[in-house]
Parts: sequence; structure tokens; C-alpha cells
Amino acid sequence: MSKKKVAALLVFTIIVTSLLTFGLTNLMSVTFNNKAYVSLAEYNKLKSVYDDYAKVISVKNYVKDNYLRDIDDEDLMEGQLKGILSSLEDPYSVYMTRDEYASMMEQTSGSFGGIGVVVTPGDDNLITVVSPIADTPGERAGIKSGDKIIKVNGEEFLAENMDEAVKEMKGEPETQVVLTIMRTKEGLENQVFDLEIIREIIRIETIKAGVIEENIGYINISSFDEQTYRDFKSELDRLGRENIEGLIIDLRNNPGGLLSRTVQISDELLGKGDIVYTETKDGTRIYEKSDDKMVDYPLAILVNGGSASASEILAGAVKDRERGVLIGTTTFGKGVVQRLHDLPDGSGIKLTISEYFTPNGINIHGVGIDPDIEVELDESVEEIGLNNIENDNQLQTAIDEIRSKIE
Repeated sequence: MSKKKVAALLVFTIIVTSLLTFGLTNLMSVTFNNKAYVSLAEYNKLKSVYDDYAKVISVKNYVKDNYLRDIDDEDLMEGQLKGILSSLEDPYSVYMTRDEYASMMEQTSGSFGGIGVVVTPGDDNLITVVSPIADTPGERAGIKSGDKIIKVNGEEFLAENMDEAVKEMKGEPETQVVLTIMRTKEGLENQVFDLEIIREIIRIETIKAGVIEENIGYINISSFDEQTYRDFKSELDRLGRENIEGLIIDLRNNPGGLLSRTVQISDELLGKGDIVYTETKDGTRIYEKSDDKMVDYPLAILVNGGSASASEILAGAVKDRERGVLIGTTTFGKGVVQRLHDLPDGSGIKLTISEYFTPNGINIHGVGIDPDIEVELDESVEEIGLNNIENDNQLQTAIDEIRSKIE
């Protein structure tokens, strides 16, 4: 036996012997000859900690001693932490390394080099596109909501390795990344094809607004980040000064974002009442409410399968409160809430802590929200929104609906 192992065994023996001696002979914590000893309760607690981690330590040491290749201790530790979160079998709960955590925070509040797609782990363990971000390389290349990204630069990735895939998709502007996409169309075999995409600086401008037919306001919200409410309120006030008489909010392909910003925007559109409530596993509920101040324009909300999470909170509140009409197709169906937990070394955890319910007490997770008026987007439409009003049949339906309310 090596000296290193002998020393480790000796330390372990001393610890266990001390715990047995001090724990079993002292029912209460005592001091003798200026030495503190543990109580039986403290001993049992320490023993429980050891029992919990003895197996992990044993496996780690066996792997380090016997694995064919060199092993980095930090990689082993990161793997253990990732394993704890992945054992929850919740695609939204993850441990992130320093780089991964910084990247996520960057995407929430700033700009980054990449292709501009929002992805989520799919139930089939494939990386699933929630939506491409408007006017980014991903959208221009033709990536669609529901596409599966099965390879990045020729390397296969599954949902369990999504963070690594996202890191590979990001990179310096003006460099190329190749995605292998699997697309499913009802009644047809899966299509698998490659897309060559040139990365750009992705600056997420989440609000685009304009006036349609002189008196109908239009605001597209592409996601909910730190600046979204400020920009939304600015555009809403501007549209008011232009004397609009009706309002269309476009949430198509909006993957969500910050709950706080969604609540602020909802408060501008709804009268006094509930916006959403969250509930933890112990039954604790937190209600988000709107006050009695609101814009009173006739309201239409555009949604589709790429409308997820925070955008579903807004859509669900408008529908349940009968404040406006939902137009489009069924939303994505993400009805759980995550909390970020910073760790001292710059890494972090994103953990599902609660589920949310619409004002009528409906949890839409895995189900989505059905529109009041179902309209499938014509397959020939390659661009939606203000730049293609004439051909965007979902938007045209919303215009007709608002026009009927203000004429």
C-alpha cells in the first residue's frame, strides 16, 4: 500500500475513532480539561454526513486510480454537481459552470456573439428550438420553432449536454457554425439537413412598434429582459400620442424571460386584479396583481407555439381576465418558475422552485394556452410582423378583429 493511502487511512481511522469515543460516551456536549467533546446528537449528524459522501468519495478515488486517461479534479467536481441537478429529471433545473453562468447572464441583459436561437431540452432528450430571435442569423437561415438541433459542427449533442451545444453555437462574429437540424412535419418523414450560419453580435432589441392603418398600434415583444418594460412603456406612450384607437401585442416566438418585466407590462394593460400566482411544493402562494390604472384600447394578442413562459403569463392573464382576444395557435406550455442561485466561485444553479397559475387557477405546463381565434400561419409566409403585413395572415386577422371593435 502506498504511503499516500496509508496516511489517508490513518486520518480516516482517527476521525472515526474520535467520533465513536466522544459521541458514545457523552450524551450531552461537555468540556473536560478545556477540551470540547461532541454530543451523541452531534456525532450522529457527523456520521450521517460521512455516510452520505463515503460512496461518492469511494467512486471518485476508484475512477482516479483506474481510469485509462488523465483526470482533472475540477472536471470531476463539476460533473458531480451537474449530476445532482440532472438527477431531478427536470430540464429547467441545471448546474452551470462559471463560463456557462456568465453566458446565461450575458444573454439576459446584454449582447453576445452567436446565431440568435432560444433552445430548451425536449421530452425526447433532443435540443429543441423554442424560437429564433427576430432579425438574427438563426431566423434568416430559416430555423423554426420546434426544430431539433442534433449536431453542432458535426458533433452530436443531446438535451443533457445542451449547455455544451450552446457554448459551441456561440462564438466570434463573422465566424461560421454548421447546425444539423431535424424538422418534423405532420404526415411526413423527419427532414434532416445542415444549415451553415455566420455568427453575429446578437443585440436583443426586445421591442418593435408602429402604427397600422393610421389608428391601430402594434407592439412586438421578442423576449422579456431587463430593458423590456422601459422600452415597452416608451413605445406605448408614443403610440398614445399618435392617437391610436386599438392595440395589437405580438408575442409570437417570444420564449419568455423575466417574470418581473412581464408583470409590469401586464399591469399597463389590465385593470385591478390578479395577473398570475406561483405556488411552491409546500403550498405557499405568491400573487402578482395589477392596479386599476390601464390603457383601455381594444386589445389583441398574437401567439404561437414559440410563445413560452413569461409570454404565456401575459397571454393567460389577458385571456382569463377577458381583457382582449388571443389569436394564432396554441402556445408552448412552460408553466414552471426557476430561481437563480449564485455560488461563491462564479458558478450557479437554476432551480425550478414553483409552478405558476393563470388568474383562473390554470396551470398550462405541458399543455399551453389555446387562442380564442385559431389561425395557422400560411406556409408561404417567411417573415411576420410589420415588415410583411399584407402576407402575415395571423396579423391580418388581428387587424380585422381590432377594426371591428373601433368602427
